[in-house]
Amino acid sequence: MADSGHGVPVTCVADDAGREVCLDAPARRIVALSPGVTELLYAAGAGERVVGAVSFSDYPAEAARLPRVGSYDRLDLEALLALEPDLVVAWAGGNPREQVDRLPRLGLPVFFSDAGDFAAIASSLERFGALAGTETVADEAARALREGVTALREQHAEAAPIPVFYQVWEQPLMTVNGEHWISQALALCGGENLFAEEAPLVPRIGVEAVLARDPEAIITGGMGEPDSSWLEAWRDFPEMTAVRRDNLFFIDPDLVQRATPRLLEGTRALCDRLESARERR
Repeated sequence: MADSGHGVPVTCVADDAGREVCLDAPARRIVALSPGVTELLYAAGAGERVVGAVSFSDYPAEAARLPRVGSYDRLDLEALLALEPDLVVAWAGGNPREQVDRLPRLGLPVFFSDAGDFAAIASSLERFGALAGTETVADEAARALREGVTALREQHAEAAPIPVFYQVWEQPLMTVNGEHWISQALALCGGENLFAEEAPLVPRIGVEAVLARDPEAIITGGMGEPDSSWLEAWRDFPEMTAVRRDNLFFIDPDLVQRATPRLLEGTRALCDRLESARERR
């Protein structure tokens, strides 16, 4: 907490783009520019202060009723400005930068968020709490997340490794590399991401590459519904270990494909799937 020089306390927080964002009062009208950011703000206790969000901001349930300001990759700046926000939380890795860069010139404070792992999620909660004046809720949520991660790490520290292929998409076939939070979640459970060394965060690969690495387990969330079609397609390759042992696992993508506190729940589910694979050895 600093002072503006006029006796007004100022809160300054570093964002994920290395910029310092300062507010002379807790944010009361916040616009969130990704579904993950929306979820993080609610988890930090700032949900009642979120007045707008992009499409697919659907968690918690009340977020689905927020006014929309376009999609994460094409913002509706007119709709955003009409909401008169006193803070915009942008997605550093996904929003159109040329659109977001216009906002400070229009007098709007912008915080760039890009949580990429458990530590960054916890830190984001704390920083959002500081900006919204909801530190009590935010700090408790961050503490619970850190403690949950520590418990999982200790629980599975001696688990036998399982070579895993995590499928993000079908056409084109996509997975995650070792820097992605899904890969880090798998590692907590003793899972070994077979494509960890790929350069892109979400690399495109071929079926032949999966067959060559012969995963012991394949995990996917499909299109977001309990739909086994992506997994069933792998049964065309019965010689693969994952197919032979029936280690084809569905997981709710909302629990693992957004960097939010729900990733802890998703990681527990991943650990359960991998434990099933160990039991089938």
